[in-house]
Amino acid sequence: MIQINAPQIGKEEIDAVVKVLKSGILTQGVGAGPMVTAFENAFSKYAKAKHAVAVSTGTGALHCALTAVGVKQGDEVILPSFTFVATAEVVVFNRAKPVFVDIDPETYTIVPDRVEKAITKKTKAIMPVDLYGMPADMKPIREIAEKHGLKIVEDAAQAHGATYLGKPPGAFADAACWSFYGSKNMTTGEGGMLTTNGGEIEEITRVIRSHGEKEKYMSLMLGHNYHMPEIEAAIGSVQLKKLPKFVAKRRANAKRLSAILVKSKKLQLPTEPAGFRPSYYLYTVRLKNADKEKRDKLVEKLKQEGIGAFICYVNPIHTMPYYRKFATHNLPVTETVSKQVFSLPVHPGVTPKQIDFIGETVLRMLS
Repeated sequence: MIQINAPQIGKEEIDAVVKVLKSGILTQGVGAGPMVTAFENAFSKYAKAKHAVAVSTGTGALHCALTAVGVKQGDEVILPSFTFVATAEVVVFNRAKPVFVDIDPETYTIVPDRVEKAITKKTKAIMPVDLYGMPADMKPIREIAEKHGLKIVEDAAQAHGATYLGKPPGAFADAACWSFYGSKNMTTGEGGMLTTNGGEIEEITRVIRSHGEKEKYMSLMLGHNYHMPEIEAAIGSVQLKKLPKFVAKRRANAKRLSAILVKSKKLQLPTEPAGFRPSYYLYTVRLKNADKEKRDKLVEKLKQEGIGAFICYVNPIHTMPYYRKFATHNLPVTETVSKQVFSLPVHPGVTPKQIDFIGETVLRMLS
């Protein structure tokens, strides 16, 4: 089976882990160990941000970011429904209300005009999601936020290596949140990172990360245990150095696959609008004029051929039982797209020969 995503782990990562194990320093309480600190410094430079705070998961980064920008009970946060549930989950953690708005039918990211129309007196923040490695349209979102005095927390969990107007994720946000889950463009196994240019956001995040403590056994605020282990940071430091090559391979595979699939008029292929440079965490196509049953059957047939096609996301958040009570806006694009999209493998481990096989198999099944 050609997996939809696969971690690219080599001898360098293994050696880095062994070095940590031999050091005897596996984690730290308040603050961070030497490997976590080194990883934070390297990632802040990569993301061109003043600060980076490593945490245990991407969800933890989102939770810290919302808390650090002041989202609290009674507030509203605007976000897409077409994303992983963690984006909405952390809003509810803070006893705020997620307000779902619709997406662009080609980039699958949040539509700035829809964002502005959803703003109320209770709105505190906007959470754009860089979906499938495609950056959200951040410049107009930044302008809307400044106009209405709102904060921006960018969910960049899938966007390692992407750029927007020549800048990395987070450049137009108050904080950006990254995931290093095993399937991502770079991984630490689990793990996350918050990047920001705001010193107060960084300081609050570091306090939340360690049970609300700045010093041992002295909690200043309600916190959590969001520490990143030293082993994960060691893996991350190696992966970060490899990330440019990983992304280049993803983009090359995506280009090769598009050159084959463009022969079919039944598919909407990924696009790259001017100023947007996606990193292809997932290469996602849309089966035009199809229903969920037809899409699902095609995906199942591809799996039977050894192609790990994947549907992401089959259930938009606002349709999930717990979150239906927050569905206050009509989301026609979101609901249509969720029935038609599916993703194909383009990760760095996929060879040109396999890309050709994937493309030709999809064409054959659609003919």
